[in-house]
Amino acid sequence: MFTVALIGPDGAGKTTVARRLDGALPMPVEYVYMGVNPDSSNHMLPTTRLLHALKRARGAPADTAGPRDPALAARAPQGNRIQRALRVVRSFLRLANRIAEEWHRQLVARRHVRRGSIVVFDRHYFADYYAYDIAHTAKRSATRRLHGFLLSRLYPQPDLVIYLDAPPELLLARKGEGTLESLGRRRHDYLELAKVMKNFVVVDASRSTDEVTAEVVELVRAFPAASSAGSSMPRADG
Repeated sequence: MFTVALIGPDGAGKTTVARRLDGALPMPVEYVYMGVNPDSSNHMLPTTRLLHALKRARGAPADTAGPRDPALAARAPQGNRIQRALRVVRSFLRLANRIAEEWHRQLVARRHVRRGSIVVFDRHYFADYYAYDIAHTAKRSATRRLHGFLLSRLYPQPDLVIYLDAPPELLLARKGEGTLESLGRRRHDYLELAKVMKNFVVVDASRSTDEVTAEVVELVRAFPAASSAGSSMPRADG
């Protein structure tokens, strides 16, 4: 079978639509969460569980979406040489675990595809990190440069990418998180993916969940025939 990634900002309805596809399609469907939120993950390495447990024990907020917007991130204190060195070591350890987690979920997906299932990704690491670790070349840390290199050169992309698009005003009303400026910037980042991801389709997510799900179902149903015929799915405007 093949893989489908539902991407978009928080509030677009990715998880709801992804869960609804199981039973709405005539083929077997496997759901795989491909983001960093531990509360949403249905596949996770023991090391990742341990890291999140340690963060909670320290009172640190858990990751809930993708990478932190560099425009909103607070600058870390410089500290002395030993403190800076320790921060570098911790950042590379976190990166090593993140890479292991990303490939673990990719291997889970590959196993289900080989067994004849459509794998539906809720989020996708390439899409979430593209703007910050791949395309955003200025002032990237060493870990972000390495992560971006691995995602862009080695990490498999989904066969079909469906971007659930909604205006910032609606997303803010639905989730109450972020600002109109940050949500607008993130929307632009997602639309830029049409230039680098194959079979990238935009779906209007400002409609009801039933309408959005129905369109996504039709796109997934049509994909095998379009792929066999060698034709691409409709791409985003602009």
